[in-house]
Amino acid sequence: MTVQQAVREQRVGSLADKLGRRDVHETLRQRLTELEQSSEQSIVIAASLIRFASATHMVLNMLPSGRIVVYAPAEEDDIPSIPVIQGTDPESAITATTDAIAEEGIVEEGRGGLQVPYVPAARRFYLPQWVAFGDQGELLVNSVKEAEAHIASMQHFLNVLFAARSLAPYMVADDEFEKKRYGMLGQLVNQGRALANHLTNEIISLIQKRASEQSLNRGLSLCLPYFDDQDLRIETHDFVVIPAGRIMFVPAFVVRAALDEQAKIAQDTRFSHSTRRHLMAELQGLGAAFDSID
Repeated sequence: MTVQQAVREQRVGSLADKLGRRDVHETLRQRLTELEQSSEQSIVIAASLIRFASATHMVLNMLPSGRIVVYAPAEEDDIPSIPVIQGTDPESAITATTDAIAEEGIVEEGRGGLQVPYVPAARRFYLPQWVAFGDQGELLVNSVKEAEAHIASMQHFLNVLFAARSLAPYMVADDEFEKKRYGMLGQLVNQGRALANHLTNEIISLIQKRASEQSLNRGLSLCLPYFDDQDLRIETHDFVVIPAGRIMFVPAFVVRAALDEQAKIAQDTRFSHSTRRHLMAELQGLGAAFDSID
């Protein structure tokens, strides 16, 4: 079949779309749908092939492939996110759990094999290079900023997958699509929650430090970070512990505020079940940190 010369070149997007901040992915999808409704069979086939080729390129070529992983859900959780230790994981009786183990990478032509060191905790995830926290929530990278950059990389990975699925819904039947979605979704949820817990612990330490310096006697409001597994990003839950004013800080105020917020979160239908459990666990940890302080 021959596509008419007049329609071989297509342009997507306009100045109005740019000013309105309309995603080019949306305009592309709309234009392909219009072309697939053409009365000319050659145009229909060409548009369908472009849709298929674009979605396939996004899934297979734009995103790196990772390891074969198995995740288990936490208790009463919605998303499997805890990596299961498999018998194929290379371990040694003389290595500690904090030791780095080299993993072979892609061999480039004319160069030797690439050896990339990852600790065993990172090697249980789909893409170890984006793992920032270990099994016990310990920071494996140099800073929180670096951990946040890893989270952003994983979010971009999934955004590309979801854009490909939106462009061509049948991609969900592709084995590579499902492998990448499963592997990265579990990793992002696990690491996102670990980052939120780490930030919460930093907030607790800061409160304790400022309380010892007697610099919290004018009120206290908190923005408690948590990972929303529906939007797949870090959000904050804001609440007042001590109203603004000349009120002496007492640790029991934090305990009481944490209990009050847990009661509110338990009834809040905006959260998914697993996000609610995650946020309530953080509030419990916040209250417990000040429960035994006089």
